[in-house]
Amino acid sequence: MAEVQLANLVEMESPQAVWDETFHILDRFFGRIDVSGIQSAFDKTVSLYRGKWPEIRACNTDYHDLKHVTDCFLATIRLLHGAAETGIDFSPRQVYLGLVAALLHDTGYLQSRQDRAGSGAKYTACHVQRSMDFIRRHFALFGLQAHEVEACMAMVHCTDIACDPATLTFVDQNTEWIAKILATADIIAQMADRTYLEKLLFLFHELDEARIHLFHNEIDLLVRSRDFYARMADRIENQLSSVNRFMIHHFKARWEIDADLYQRAMENQQAYLADILEKAEADPRERLRRQRIVEKVQSKYN
Repeated sequence: MAEVQLANLVEMESPQAVWDETFHILDRFFGRIDVSGIQSAFDKTVSLYRGKWPEIRACNTDYHDLKHVTDCFLATIRLLHGAAETGIDFSPRQVYLGLVAALLHDTGYLQSRQDRAGSGAKYTACHVQRSMDFIRRHFALFGLQAHEVEACMAMVHCTDIACDPATLTFVDQNTEWIAKILATADIIAQMADRTYLEKLLFLFHELDEARIHLFHNEIDLLVRSRDFYARMADRIENQLSSVNRFMIHHFKARWEIDADLYQRAMENQQAYLADILEKAEADPRERLRRQRIVEKVQSKYN
């Protein structure tokens, strides 16, 4: 199955296709789950990001966008399924909480209608706390009970790459598993995206607007993203209990594929990045051609 690519399994540009695959996993492998409730939460999130809520502007960050949310959502249910295949017995409500946390984990980037200055990227440094605050305000709309809010917020808190999960308090072991699964899904969903390298150029400008000046320019971010990949691999292994190991169990049960296609996609991305960076005489952006993202970045910021 070496020719199978992650991007070919589901049309990731389509929220409906992502939902259809999620429904299949829930219906086939999680028989007692409240699928209608999860679908309602999913639809509300899509509506939120598209600017259909009267008090909140549409998402205007190009890296942390709706597609990232649906990518993370699908990676989360895949990891939850893989974990369940190994014998971890999540309750239906625990699965529900984990999926709602995945949907809402980046709502901190969204702006109110009254906030017209810049984009939501300016909230990069505090977006996790703002996402947790969003859950506290709107939990009932997403089918959560009041006593479930703290657990859901702890899951979102775990997505902060500066956060060591060992410093957090979880109500039980399964909630800790799900928090680490979500944090891992957040990382691998980004890095396995077929347009990850192209979208890193958008990330540079998000960080720039947030006045997080870690990189000199777009190319510097591309170069140093190799170190970031190594840091995230270390985080997954040493802080997030290597829960990415559950992914292969999902692909075996769902697709009869004996491989972790996320890991394969990430390794392919890193190999291609190394290749284009080795050609020092050329601008690496010239070899980033997917979906004309480089042109979109240049049009927007140059």
